[in-house]
Amino acid sequence: MKTIISTDKSPKAIGPYSQAIKVGNIVYTSGQIPLDPNTMEIVSQNIEEQTLQVLKNLEAILIEAGTSISNVIKTTVFIKDMNDFNTINGIYADFFKENKPARSCVEVSRLPKDVRVEIEAIAIVD
Repeated sequence: MKTIISTDKSPKAIGPYSQAIKVGNIVYTSGQIPLDPNTMEIVSQNIEEQTLQVLKNLEAILIEAGTSISNVIKTTVFIKDMNDFNTINGIYADFFKENKPARSCVEVSRLPKDVRVEIEAIAIVD
């Protein structure tokens, strides 16, 4: 059984996709970018602020799906510039203090709306 997850506490999809899909006790989020869910505008060009907003958006979706950041088992981090890796990593580590998920991190040439970071996650629901 597939359930579409949607919350107004995270940005609306900017294309033909869902914020997340729940299948059984697994939640698959779409990649989140640093949009403010209220204004649908990019929060800043600052990598710290962008990363924090992305993680807040992910957290809101996971909560709506009945789980939390602590139940994330895998993330994929897409960054525009590998020179931002250490900064992103520091903020990421603050969110994932315990139960650190498996992760892939790749530099890409371009992201939607020319943001600097996008993160997607897979989580379990207890």
